Amino acid sequence: MSTDSALPIPELPDWANYVQWWQVYPLGALGADTTGQDPNSYGKLSDLIPWLDHARDLGLNGLSLGPIFKSELHGYDTIDYFQIDPRIGTLDDFQALLAAAHERGLKVMLDGVFNHVSKNYPWEPEQAPAHLAIDDAGNVRVFEGHGQLQELDLQKPATKALIGKVLSYWTDLGVDAWRFDAAYALDGPAISEVLSSFRSQYPQVLLAAEIIHGDYPQLVAQAGFHTCTQYELWKAIWSALKDENLYELAWACGRHNYFTRAFLPWTFIGNHDVTRIASQLPLASRHLAPLLLSTLPGMPTVYYGDELAWEGLKEERFGGDDAIRQALPKQVPGPSERPLEYSHYARLLGLRRRFPQITSGQVQILAVAGAALAYAVRDQAGKPVMVVALNAGQKHSTLPLGEGISGLTASDPEGSVNGEPAPSSSRAQYLAGQDAGWEADRFELDPGAWMIWEV
Repeated sequence: MSTDSALPIPELPDWANYVQWWQVYPLGALGADTTGQDPNSYGKLSDLIPWLDHARDLGLNGLSLGPIFKSELHGYDTIDYFQIDPRIGTLDDFQALLAAAHERGLKVMLDGVFNHVSKNYPWEPEQAPAHLAIDDAGNVRVFEGHGQLQELDLQKPATKALIGKVLSYWTDLGVDAWRFDAAYALDGPAISEVLSSFRSQYPQVLLAAEIIHGDYPQLVAQAGFHTCTQYELWKAIWSALKDENLYELAWACGRHNYFTRAFLPWTFIGNHDVTRIASQLPLASRHLAPLLLSTLPGMPTVYYGDELAWEGLKEERFGGDDAIRQALPKQVPGPSERPLEYSHYARLLGLRRRFPQITSGQVQILAVAGAALAYAVRDQAGKPVMVVALNAGQKHSTLPLGEGISGLTASDPEGSVNGEPAPSSSRAQYLAGQDAGWEADRFELDPGAWMIWEV
């Protein structure tokens, strides 16, 4: 893919156009202590194997693992890139999990923390200055004020060599994808040298970046990643639903169109760094978040536990992430024990897999009024694939469509698909939903209603 900048974005591995991830934070999911007080193991990576069927039944075909390398606290303070953290098992446990995932058709992603290491990383005396970033005063730079985390200097040859060695070691074991933690802080031109060499050796390995703010296409292209986290859409989804202001989401869809024309964004409604979606939204509208995740373009990810309606509030304090990084139960819930949320996610993700063309499509806003929104998703050729309507409000909503839907053109958030005739209700086929209807010239939506049509 290409961007408005002079730098091209690498082409995705073929399989990445169809992947839907289940993201797990292993240290939390397996009950490890992350305060540094208890180094014992209470669960092994191989204990996640029974959960792979849980993820596959949900409609997911990728397992995105949080940090698994040896560290002292939360996993993002690495002290050995080549050893599995003893709190979650051994290399044998990891290889068993990897093999089991591949047997079930799941790709596996690892979390690479290459911007910083623990202040107690066991460097040899001559190695530390060859790897660490030094400020003008001669002190080792720390990451975002965290004294525990010392920054690596990616312009130093030894650091580039270390990162390349880590990537190759684990990829040779069978890893399919990498998430680059804090990629927004990495030196783009410097990491691009590492990634360019790596991609030439492993063209079918996905490289995903954690980026929060900024011009995503430019940042992705500069460093040579394939994709990055779409935090703008994440924020718009929960904020629009919570405030019953779908104008915010309509505008964000315009930005999302701009991104998807350049690369395939990594979409989500929850992860290990944010308040869980079930705590973020009122009960009456929380079911609409997975609807949006499943019907908007992108590479979707479900954070473990969200499909089980887990709640958790992130707090800005030491240990403030614990509530959103809970332990999985020892027993995987069977079909009769799964909550309604699970079947809701599974139904929506299953529909998405039936229509892979929406992955890299464009959003056309059909109508928006307060808490209600209707949009079409078009494929890369501009052909409408589906129409989605929803009402996050507490009152019935009628979304008028002017003189007739067949002559309607899209509204005009920046970057949206403009000037295209809207899909016709007479040619639409109902797929799923509740408490919603589509007449020739309007949508009728009860509180909490949603519906999907194939067009």
